[in-house]
Amino acid sequence: MRWLSFLLALAPLGATAHAELTRYEHGEDSVRQANVPRGNVTRHEWNTSQVFPGTSRSYWVYVPQQYDAAQPAALMVFQDGEEYVLEDRDFRVPIVFDNLIHQQQMPVTIGVFINPGQPGNRSFEYDTLSDAYANLLLTEILPEVEKSYNISHDPGQRAICGISSGGICAFTVAWQRPDQFRKVLSHVGSFTDIAGGHNYPTMIRKTEPKPIRVFLQAGSHDLDIEQGNWPLANQQMNLALRFKNYDSKFVYGGGAHNGNHGGAILPASLRWLWRADQ
Repeated sequence: MRWLSFLLALAPLGATAHAELTRYEHGEDSVRQANVPRGNVTRHEWNTSQVFPGTSRSYWVYVPQQYDAAQPAALMVFQDGEEYVLEDRDFRVPIVFDNLIHQQQMPVTIGVFINPGQPGNRSFEYDTLSDAYANLLLTEILPEVEKSYNISHDPGQRAICGISSGGICAFTVAWQRPDQFRKVLSHVGSFTDIAGGHNYPTMIRKTEPKPIRVFLQAGSHDLDIEQGNWPLANQQMNLALRFKNYDSKFVYGGGAHNGNHGGAILPASLRWLWRADQ
């Protein structure tokens, strides 16, 4: 888990918030179900980035069986894509998508799962508060995917998700480009002072509200290190979003800096994020 190893390298031994660690179990929507159509996942490589020159990255594309090229599909982009797309990890997104699309609890959605640029470009891409990563998506990766699939350009039909630094990256993309993405799902987001992310609560409070919907998951046993306190940072984000009357939801559990809690509640998170009342 490259996303976690970076932060653990910064943290002294035992540097977590003081709380009793809770473990969460997956529900039936995170398990393969009989008679549910199964989507297809393909792996690709991107080695010619002009936004982040000299990097290479893998990405995966999930296409549900219900996809019809005559109808634009919704889109959801995931940072640290490997953690989200593999079915033996915490999130198991293809399984959850298959089940929720079959239940008509979310639209027919194409998933794009993108790993950070290598070598070692993850924090620069994810933690920087600029439009650079959004430009990677909008000028390089998504146009490549759209050569094969009909994807909606309605920003209300576009969501973005990530964990840790990928979580703040997801928020930054929507913050910078609400004309392109209006749904954000952050798991244990790093809204701390790695590259200025601790400024977001104040920025939110002082900026005219943007038309984005935000789901934040956080845990009381998350990191507490020199760059900040992750539980407190996510609570500050929640309070700032509430202060400005954003369409937001905050789920605070007893987990640590990992995908256990976020993965267990992923089906409920997606139902909330994709609900019809906009």
